[in-house]
Amino acid sequence: MKSALRSLIDESVTIIREVAAEFERPVMLFSGGKDSVVMLHLAARAFSPARVPFPVMHIDTGHNFAEVIEFRDRAVRDLDVQLIVGSVQASIDAGRIQDVTGPRASRNPLQTVTLLDSIAEHRFDAVFGGARRDEERARAKERVYSHRDAFGQWDPKSQRPELWGIYNGKHRQGEHFRIFPLSNWTELDIWRFVADYNIDLPNIYYAHRRQVFRRDGMWMAVSPFLTPEKDETVSEELVRFRTVGDATCTAAIESSATTIEQVIAETAVARITERGATRADDRISDAGMEDRKRVGYF
Repeated sequence: MKSALRSLIDESVTIIREVAAEFERPVMLFSGGKDSVVMLHLAARAFSPARVPFPVMHIDTGHNFAEVIEFRDRAVRDLDVQLIVGSVQASIDAGRIQDVTGPRASRNPLQTVTLLDSIAEHRFDAVFGGARRDEERARAKERVYSHRDAFGQWDPKSQRPELWGIYNGKHRQGEHFRIFPLSNWTELDIWRFVADYNIDLPNIYYAHRRQVFRRDGMWMAVSPFLTPEKDETVSEELVRFRTVGDATCTAAIESSATTIEQVIAETAVARITERGATRADDRISDAGMEDRKRVGYF
């Protein structure tokens, strides 16, 4: 296991260094979630003792867990990296997108316009993302260097070969690449890295008591952005989050895992990926994620 994780670390560090050398204006997406935290720590390892030579960017729906935003700000301060925030609320105020309303409304799909606008504004030509192939079928189709056209769109049928780890970053002006250095990692690999290198994560990844209610078979957390309907009963449960995103579509799981070792043991026997088990937005349709990615989603 140690050898396999070491190989994954070496591969990711090599990819991050290659992108920094090959592209003019890279940026790393950073939400404060576990995958983006691991990716940022790998970037810090890649360039140590120098600073990470590119900024990080968070596309903020405005409907985040407070614990994650506090962690995000602390992490970028501790690692001394520049944080750029693309605001969905600012996009709504500017008339670029229309806000959604209703008991099941979520701003999560609205992030695409803000993401593409932020990439264009800062002229980023390479955007690191923390997606892994084991998360979801559309993400399993991604290359490590995933080409996006001048409209930010992705065509899964015309991707470039990546034989023997050779990556082709050639692109025209206005186009960019999404870079996925964690492609070959699994959720279990992420947690083993967190354990081995004593990586700090938002506390909601560990079991805690929280006000939740059942919706579509999932435990949704009560928050200022998500309230139960009349037939949805609120109770206090011992839960944790396997993935962190917009609070309106990210569910918790019942868990008593309060330590990294207990989370690893729990993850090792899980048979459903974290997105499959806890992300309401991925249940729109079988091709929901792929449809969103085609028009520029993460």
